[in-house]
This record gives sequence, structure tokens and C-alpha cells, in this order.
Amino acid sequence: MINRVIDIWNGLSYEGCDKSFRPTMETYILDGDKKRVAILILPGGGYNHTSPREGEPIAVNYNAAGFSAFVLHYSVYPNRYPNPMLDAARAITIIRENADKWNIDKEKIVVCGFSAGGHLAGMLGTNWFKDELFNKEGIRKEFLKPNALILSYPVITSGEFAHRESFNCLLGENPDKKLLYEVSVEKQVSEKTPTTFIWHTFNDKVVPVQNSMLFVDQLSKLQISFELHIYPDGKHGMSLGTKETDAGGNINPHLASWFNLSVEWVRSIFGE
Repeated sequence: MINRVIDIWNGLSYEGCDKSFRPTMETYILDGDKKRVAILILPGGGYNHTSPREGEPIAVNYNAAGFSAFVLHYSVYPNRYPNPMLDAARAITIIRENADKWNIDKEKIVVCGFSAGGHLAGMLGTNWFKDELFNKEGIRKEFLKPNALILSYPVITSGEFAHRESFNCLLGENPDKKLLYEVSVEKQVSEKTPTTFIWHTFNDKVVPVQNSMLFVDQLSKLQISFELHIYPDGKHGMSLGTKETDAGGNINPHLASWFNLSVEWVRSIFGE
């Protein structure tokens, strides 16, 4: 396995206001000559931090399924939008640039996000073709499209059911309406949005389940395929739902089925 930490903007300009922070991507690249699926993992954390419980444990489990994985520690508060999205774009660029060396299939790259990381994954998935958003050295616009999305209890909307803390960290307080519209993921869905696996819990008290419902409603209207799972119980931030990622009340054997279901889904869409 190739396990190392990459400074994703090494040798390039990084314009975050927090000069002590550098966005990094940790690699979990499997050995062998087979061209593999790659999972780019975006942990949650309300754009305030990136949660370890939604990083390495997810990568290791996708490794066990035969996929190479990458965990992105993207820009968070006090760094603002669009920095996190530029980080995600740079990360997927690096993966495709190195696909031959790392034995990655360029047409089998999945972006997997949790909570605020789900928002970031959704933003990349719905905006990847908008050249004006990614006009930065180190980002190759032809490399940006995710082939699929996996969204776990994602922050989606900036509207009625928004997780306000995430948007305050991302945009600052009292952002203008135009910017709020631009970062409301369900408003950005188009025919170019990739197929999506999405799950949530019905009684999520932090990021309401309506976030996922709003997203899949738009996918459905445009006849974009998706797999949706709404589990009846489970608090926000369940991660794997197993002992491996337990942080007190985060074990739920029924909910934990989401992971194997996501593996089956990835294999089915890519013919693995």
C-alpha cells in the first residue's frame, strides 16, 4: 500500500487566510496492477474541522472492499468559500493525473462525503463543469467530474432546513442571497450531476433528513439514478455505525448496513 500525506497545493499558491493551515490528502492506495475504483473521502465537521471518525476508518474499510481511497483534509474556518471546493477540485485532479502510476481507473472515481463533507461532495458533483469556478493553477477542468457520489447525512440546502453553523463557517454570517443560492446544492442539480448513493437517519436532529430528500427529489425530476436509504433511528454523525467509529451512542447494527450497500452499489454501477 502507498500510504502518505500529500500537500495538495505544494509549489502552487494557496490563498487561505489561515497561514498555519495547508490542505492535505492522505493516500490509501492498494498494491497490484489492477486498475481500481478510487474513493475520495471528504469528512464532515461543519466546515469547522474535518472529523477523524469519517476519514481513515472509511478509507480502510473501502480498501478491504478492493478500492483505493484518499482522505482530503480540506480548508475549514476561518478559511471560506470557495477554498474547500478548490481543494476538492485539486484533489480529484491529483488522483486523475496520477491514475496510471497509482493503478486507478480514471472513469471510476467516486467522491464520498459526510455531513459538511457531503455538502462539499455535492458542490463538486453539481458544479464540476462550471469553468469560471475553477480558474486556478493546479486544477485541470477536464479532470473534475466525479463518476459517482456517496453522500452520508449530507448538508445540502441553505434554505429552510439548513445547518446554519456549516454555512456560517463556510460563508460568514449574513451572506447575500445570491451566494446562498449558489451553495444550496439542490438548486445546482442538472443533467450533468452524477449518479448518487445517499443515506440519512429520519431523526437526525442536527442536519434534518429533508436535506437528502431535497437532493434526491431534484435527481428524480431529471431522471438521474440514485439509491436512497433512510434509517429510522440514529443521531447525526454515525459514520460506520460500528464499534470502530463509536464516539458514544454511535453503534447501530441496522444502520451500519449502509457501508456494504454502498460497496455493492459501486460495484454494480461500474460492473466490478
